Amino acid sequence: MSGIPQAPDPPRAANASDPDDTTAAAGPARSPAFSIVTCTWNSAATLADTLASVQSQTLRDVEHVFVDGGSTDATLDMIAAYPGPKRVLRDVGGGIARAMNHGIAVARGEIVAHLHSDDYYAAPDVLQAVAARFEKARAAGQALEWLFGAVNVLKDGRLATPYPMPRFSYHALASGRAAIPHPAVFVRRSAFARVGAFDEGLRYAMDIDLWLRLAAVSTPAVLARPLAVFRDHPGSVSSRNRIAARQEEFAVRRRYLARAPLAFAIYCLRFLKRMRALHAAADTG
Repeated sequence: MSGIPQAPDPPRAANASDPDDTTAAAGPARSPAFSIVTCTWNSAATLADTLASVQSQTLRDVEHVFVDGGSTDATLDMIAAYPGPKRVLRDVGGGIARAMNHGIAVARGEIVAHLHSDDYYAAPDVLQAVAARFEKARAAGQALEWLFGAVNVLKDGRLATPYPMPRFSYHALASGRAAIPHPAVFVRRSAFARVGAFDEGLRYAMDIDLWLRLAAVSTPAVLARPLAVFRDHPGSVSSRNRIAARQEEFAVRRRYLARAPLAFAIYCLRFLKRMRALHAAADTG
């Protein structure tokens, strides 16, 4: 893979604390179709929607992996009362990338998704639709490693119109023209062994970094429908310190410029325009 930086090592289950596991009681260990990883920290205000959306799925072959950062509110009580098959990692510190990696490390599902505690699935048939797309690729002899769909954005209690989804290509991703919404991404667990996990040295752009590594070795399928709802609020990581987030994103994309130099040049123009707007807003704020 010429021009692709060395990926972080995939996570190892041995590095995660022993999870509370309700799946073992069901019998011998078996790989479910899906592992849904939810990272929590004092998430009681929004977690109910996340839990309900997973519980309502028509496809039931799911384990829910919770990675908690030391909650002191009702979060852990809500997780304990959750009736579905689950694994719980407690007191995992070190940032969101490390938490997500711990979830990957203990996941047993063939397909892994990250659904944070302030997001939820957009409809009861989301996992069924995702599984059908992976099965369609398998039946056609195609090696589909990952896919993504659209998200609805919930802000101030209202669902905004979904952003249009441009045709996917590596060039579109590298130039910033195509965005991949984190809660609507589904990845084969085996792919992490191939490209590595989330870069724990990153605070904001760890998802973009992983998508660029995945896209370098495997083209994703795209489901042209909302798969998840992203809750945009002042506490969202994506809504805090946007200047720092854009600067980190620039540094991440620069890692991969050798693979798509023209795309990076186009991204630089977008970056400069956005940074001027952010600095202007900061000056007037």
